[in-house]
Amino acid sequence: MSDPVKEEILVSTTSPETRVALIQQGVLKEFNIDRQASRGQVGNIYAGIVNRVLPGMQSAFIDIGLERSAFLHVTDLWQSRVQEGGSTRPIEKLLYPGQPLLVQVIKDPIGSKGARLTTQISIAGRMLVFLPHDQHLGIAQRITDEAERTRLLERVRALTALPPDAVLPLAAEADEAKAAPADAKAALQGGGFIIRTVAEGASDEALLADIQYLRRRWAQILEAAQANAAGKPAGSRKPEQLYHELPLSQRVLRDMAWAGTQSIIVDDVETLATMRTFCRTYMPNLEERLRLHEGARSLFDLYQVDEEIERALARRVPLKSGGYLIFDQTEALTTIDVNTGGYISGRNFDDTVFRTNLEATQTLARQLQLRNLGGIIIVDFIDMSSAEHREAVLHSLRSALQQDRTKTTVNGFTSLGLVEMTRKRTRDSLERMLCEPCNACHGKGTIKTARTVCYEIMREIAREARQFDPKEFRILASQQVIDLLLDEESPHLAILGENIGKPITLHVEPAYVQEDYDIILA
Repeated sequence: MSDPVKEEILVSTTSPETRVALIQQGVLKEFNIDRQASRGQVGNIYAGIVNRVLPGMQSAFIDIGLERSAFLHVTDLWQSRVQEGGSTRPIEKLLYPGQPLLVQVIKDPIGSKGARLTTQISIAGRMLVFLPHDQHLGIAQRITDEAERTRLLERVRALTALPPDAVLPLAAEADEAKAAPADAKAALQGGGFIIRTVAEGASDEALLADIQYLRRRWAQILEAAQANAAGKPAGSRKPEQLYHELPLSQRVLRDMAWAGTQSIIVDDVETLATMRTFCRTYMPNLEERLRLHEGARSLFDLYQVDEEIERALARRVPLKSGGYLIFDQTEALTTIDVNTGGYISGRNFDDTVFRTNLEATQTLARQLQLRNLGGIIIVDFIDMSSAEHREAVLHSLRSALQQDRTKTTVNGFTSLGLVEMTRKRTRDSLERMLCEPCNACHGKGTIKTARTVCYEIMREIAREARQFDPKEFRILASQQVIDLLLDEESPHLAILGENIGKPITLHVEPAYVQEDYDIILA
């Protein structure tokens, strides 16, 4: 029998940010960061106002009180669009400008794009996800035991049929349900649920507590929405946030911690106290695993997390065999190139390629999770002539991706020998969270050579000499460009000066990067 996977969660908190690292067998598997200055909106629920309806795109822009209007596609409406005869109603028949709308953010703003919205509301709890507009009952695919799947589905189905004032673990909560207004009581019934992985082995009491907690949260949201609209004409209503997702330190307990989590180490006393309170209310079995880091070294230094993050920001990732991966992230997709890096041990070159590709699948899966890469992903494995080898590599990749909590789909090899896959994109990647485009290359990844810049300067001087009649042309440029103009390119600069009949002077500007220059007409 194999040893259980040793899993630890590290929570490091400072005043501007909270960082969370998931450590498995001493290796960093996942990294999350929550900054107060750029806190995400995924999961937040808003009372929004329809700004514009775009029939051509079957979409609408919704004002939810953020800097940019959010985007809603017709497929994200929960209302039934099917008409008599089987046709579907277009978005312009469902929405109109100025219409109030209850919406939830499913994707944070990225770059120039606003947030992505849905009206198919879902509220995540510890063990269940509540779907107030649906009657569906589903279960996580990662619960593989058929007997346990059947037990959970039957128990949740029975528990959801109980009245809203059924006995709860806390009597005060039962009293709260009995005293709720009529509209709120209606919200305490019905709806669908998705059973999460952490519910495996859960008791009926724990499941019932989660069901009633989620329904109460939904009732509170409806009450807030009604209060927002009360006594206000349609044209005077303003967008309002009705529900916000838990902070990262608490989401860790809800989403990441499970039976296999050995310890949750926190380096801040106040954060630890908040997490203990959350545990006592919703998951008392986790409280004993919380502990405070009191060592002389910082928590992330002790586990070398920062070093791993630096390596995850690199374009090249080495393999133990001597091969390496190259990651290139673009706006539309991410490409991953697998290379041998040289001949390694094996019976022949085909065996070397196969072993390198197999090793690459494990590193690739870990890097996707660590870098939080999403969207379309293209993997260029080293060419394999054997169909058996290709199938083995695909199987290894799919097996490695099963440990990733984010949904991934592997489509197999294309006719060009590339593997197409997708990974759900819910937030910015690690690179986009921690980095910004270079001031020198402006995101291109390359800059013009000093010689290219020299020739651009000379062409620009020739153009301006035809239009203006200054006494002198003064060039401001970087040290590398000025050095080249004074050395190898000095004959060409002298010829240019003779042709235009004006003196040309050179000045180094220390603040300029290699591509920057200015031509001053004196």
